[in-house]
Amino acid sequence: LLNNTVYLKREDTQPVFSFKIRGAYNKMASLPRVALDTGVVACSAGNHAQGVALSARMLGCRAVICMPLATPGIKVDAVRAHGGGGGKVEVRLIGNNYDEAAAEARRLQGEEGLAMIHPFDDPLVIAGQGTIAIEILKKCVSHPVDAIFVCCGGGGMLAGIAAYVKHVRPSVKVYGVEAADAAGMTASLAAGRVVTLPSVGLFADGAAVKTIGTETFRLCRKYVDGMVTVDTDQICNAIKLAYNDARVILEPAGALAVAGLKKYVEENDVSGSTFVAITSGANMDFNRLRVVSERADDSERTLMVTIPETPGAFREMYAKIWPRNVTEFTYRYNTEREATVLVSFQPLGHNDFAGVMEDFRSENFPCEDLSHNELAKTHIRHLAGGRSNAPHERLFRFHFPESPGALQRFLESLDMKWNISLFHYRNYGDDFGRVLVGIQQNKGLECEGMNKFLKELGYKYIEETGNPAYSKFLR
Repeated sequence: LLNNTVYLKREDTQPVFSFKIRGAYNKMASLPRVALDTGVVACSAGNHAQGVALSARMLGCRAVICMPLATPGIKVDAVRAHGGGGGKVEVRLIGNNYDEAAAEARRLQGEEGLAMIHPFDDPLVIAGQGTIAIEILKKCVSHPVDAIFVCCGGGGMLAGIAAYVKHVRPSVKVYGVEAADAAGMTASLAAGRVVTLPSVGLFADGAAVKTIGTETFRLCRKYVDGMVTVDTDQICNAIKLAYNDARVILEPAGALAVAGLKKYVEENDVSGSTFVAITSGANMDFNRLRVVSERADDSERTLMVTIPETPGAFREMYAKIWPRNVTEFTYRYNTEREATVLVSFQPLGHNDFAGVMEDFRSENFPCEDLSHNELAKTHIRHLAGGRSNAPHERLFRFHFPESPGALQRFLESLDMKWNISLFHYRNYGDDFGRVLVGIQQNKGLECEGMNKFLKELGYKYIEETGNPAYSKFLR
């Protein structure tokens, strides 16, 4: 990665697909048999719950795992599966959120005497997570490590690894990595005390903790060399990097260390060093894959371009981008004078994007870079357009085989005498390109003329002019 040697510590290959089994098992295995016979309790909606369930199965003890009512069924089923049946592991769905489920866990601890297995703020849990560092340093004897990058939620893994490394090989740097919208350890270290965040983002939900642990804070303050925060795009790009390298799909929290390492190397212009990033989990929610794939490609750039509202202007704009790979076009007729188009494409080189913008401006096509505009990427690209009173408009869905230059050939096939009043295209990597096109039928040309044109076009299409979704949302 960027002229450095990078090793991935594959904690995603654990039986529960995350590092959490280490801390849970270490804590539970240290309990006296009488405590195990009484049972343990934990609160978690994610990886810690699976670690406790499998540990209970291995140790033959009772475990009650409290999970919020809204916990996805796939996670509940995974916990039960790791428990192995037989009634030893009980999943208790209770409360509308984590805090209410945690209150039930504390009640069971007090009333039934169950041993609480905290997800991070316990010395034995911290020590269990810290065994990762033992394996890293043993494996890297012949290749000295310069720094280790560690995901941080509550801080258990970061504290355990940092404490061990600084006692055994203090020259090795240890950096924690947090999601920028859930950076509790970063804020706490900066304040010199444990800080409770008012809210946390949930994209990297496996590391979304409002209040870090007091013991994890103490250890991280003493041993951690620094913190790195990363945004959603950087996390998605790290998931893509890990997939390309190891063919593993990490969950967002599991890719934090990779994202932080990449950011650190780029910002500090580091080369010739040896780094380790801990891939801490692979319990990916399948429904997130499209979001990840859309935001992972840091080569995609997005422009807002203003063009004259005249026949052929849309094609002329595309010609200035060709032969670059266009991934998205969104446009809707607004006024008779000019049109605003949202276009995403992949530049050919480092300075190519700036050159495209200069070409547009030199031809009096005003443009603005929206590549790092969160509103544009998250919402506007899906909402751009809206209602229009474009006269004599007909709406069509076209399908064409997706291949290099396919969109260009489609645009070139459109007759210049027809004005395009709506255009939406998004490349999802499908085998067929799907384009929604609004075409204004000129007053002087009969309906049969357009029908003949559509037939000669040679592409499969469906007319949607009578579709109620069109009349209610786009007219």
